[in-house]
Amino acid sequence: MGRTKGRAWHFRTLTRMNRFVFALILSCSVVLPSAVFAADPPDGASPLPIPHVADAVTHHHVHIGNRDIAYTATAGSILLRDDKDEPTASVFYVAFVAEGLGPTSHRPITFAYNGGPGGSSALIDIGAFGPRMVVTTNGVATGPAPYKMVDNPDSLLDVTDLVFIDAVGTGFSRLVGKSTGKNFYGVTADGKAFEQFIRRYITSNNRWNSPKYLAGESYGTTRSAVVGKMLEDDGISVRGITLMSTILSFRGDDDFWDWVYLPSEAAIAAYHHKLPTQPSNLSDFLRSARAFARGPYLQALAQGAALPPGERDAIAQQLHAYTGLPVDYILRSRLRVPPERFEKVLLGSDDKTIGRYDGRFSQFNIDPIASDAETDPSADAIFSAFTAAFNQYVRQDLAYKTDANYLFLSGPVNEAWDWNTGKQSDPTGTDVTPNLRDAMTTDPFLRVFSANGLYDLATPFFSTEYELSHLGGNPSLQSRITFGYYPAGHMMYLNPDAHAALKHDLEGFYR
Repeated sequence: MGRTKGRAWHFRTLTRMNRFVFALILSCSVVLPSAVFAADPPDGASPLPIPHVADAVTHHHVHIGNRDIAYTATAGSILLRDDKDEPTASVFYVAFVAEGLGPTSHRPITFAYNGGPGGSSALIDIGAFGPRMVVTTNGVATGPAPYKMVDNPDSLLDVTDLVFIDAVGTGFSRLVGKSTGKNFYGVTADGKAFEQFIRRYITSNNRWNSPKYLAGESYGTTRSAVVGKMLEDDGISVRGITLMSTILSFRGDDDFWDWVYLPSEAAIAAYHHKLPTQPSNLSDFLRSARAFARGPYLQALAQGAALPPGERDAIAQQLHAYTGLPVDYILRSRLRVPPERFEKVLLGSDDKTIGRYDGRFSQFNIDPIASDAETDPSADAIFSAFTAAFNQYVRQDLAYKTDANYLFLSGPVNEAWDWNTGKQSDPTGTDVTPNLRDAMTTDPFLRVFSANGLYDLATPFFSTEYELSHLGGNPSLQSRITFGYYPAGHMMYLNPDAHAALKHDLEGFYR
């Protein structure tokens, strides 16, 4: 199934909230041999082999701020085992450990990963926090190869050592022995795998006494809530969790929830100058959008067909003021503007679709008369650059010698995912906010930083605010949650200004 055609088909058949889960996999789908993606070995097959690739250790320097930092990079793997001590998976990781910045055993260490589920950690490594980064074009599509890797001025390596982990079935991480996908491809199973990896890593690298942090992006935030709770239950204290583009609770396909998208749609409409009155202060404008969304708009949606015509028209006028969409379109849409439609209609006569992951990006429509977006310009704009750059980087600069395919994104892992957290087996029922609440309640020193892109329609910031304010624990937990907002989308580090601001905020969070 081709890149564009495949994603369009899923847009028509998946529920809107399932798109929270599947969009990154589908919008960035890449064609690889089917054998590469086999989720399970065939019945009666011999045990899957353990990859015998030597860990690669190299030494480098990076300039961050006003300091030149020497560091050791390790590209390698850790073997996971079951309760019978049988090998189950080989988990690939890339670790960066700074030299000369104090005792290693006392220095903060951060375990970082992306989401999907089915995504490798390459994006958060060479896009956000690692010492080297791929150069992309801000807000528009990045051109073709060759791509350039440079020192990352906003790397976190001056603040914390970094370990980027590829989930089983992604990157170079593979099933081994007699294990099957069901042993790893699920909310709980995945959490147990990451918990075991972290335990094995801190043991073999003498990091038990280091302050430990988790950093996840997108579904990686779901994983962080699960893993954080598991670590705390096993006596491994987590000092802080960074949630980037958060999704903790997966709601059903209920248009009652359209209100959580409105502030993000308002921000994007302002960015593209599509509002009837351009706001002079974006922060004030978004505060107003939040108040309208949680007040008059939510109350109007709750009434459904019982909403009086006069109130309906007044709400439509206000939605026009916040989104720039025509009043008659809003009325015909029954006051509901789900993101897949907003992406398609915002630019109107320009005949362009805006990005779901980053509303700053746009490209010409494939089907001008389709009601929903057929593709994601923001994902298409950068995927090739990250794929090519990471493959070159890990094999050349990090000297990891393997002929294996690096699985940047795996659709079959995503499709095989078990969403059961003990109460359900469907993503629309998955909710890990209790995990985060329990971890924060158990450990009164655990803090959370929530990083949000203003132009993200995949995990809108207003939805994140709602989730984190409804953890259900003692209200005092809220004092240990801080928020950052950036003029970018889901991958907020794609905007250099947002990347620098994110680094500044995280320095404060760590220090």
